[in-house]
Amino acid sequence: MSDQTHRGACFCERVVVEVTGTPAFMGFCHCESCRTWLGAPIHAATLWPTDAVRVVEGEELLATYQKTERSHRKHCTACGGHVMNAHPGGGMIDVLAPILRDFPFAPTLHVHYGEHVLAMRDGLPKYRDMPADLGGSGELVEED
Repeated sequence: MSDQTHRGACFCERVVVEVTGTPAFMGFCHCESCRTWLGAPIHAATLWPTDAVRVVEGEELLATYQKTERSHRKHCTACGGHVMNAHPGGGMIDVLAPILRDFPFAPTLHVHYGEHVLAMRDGLPKYRDMPADLGGSGELVEED
């Protein structure tokens, strides 16, 4: 998968993004910010280096909402569809897994499971916040 390119699009398909290579992270996020932004109990995330993500159509339709400096959440102004979440401090962009329709999403862990509202019993590691190498405590929590 290292040199493959995958395309994804917002709900109306006017904003199109390409990702190339391999994501640094694939997993599920349970933080309150992701849940409330997406209106869902869990977020399927693919985190890519910034230079691996390119908007190929509809960039003028992307709007950004910044609740904090750490996350720049981007959505399509035509349909309201969520597209990605840039993390400029870490040089990464989270392209929402569901928009990458042909991408083989293979989650390996859960982050911010300490905030979960939906129990996941899948045997994957569940971090209270984030793994230590991603800036978190590295503390694991039990499946419930």
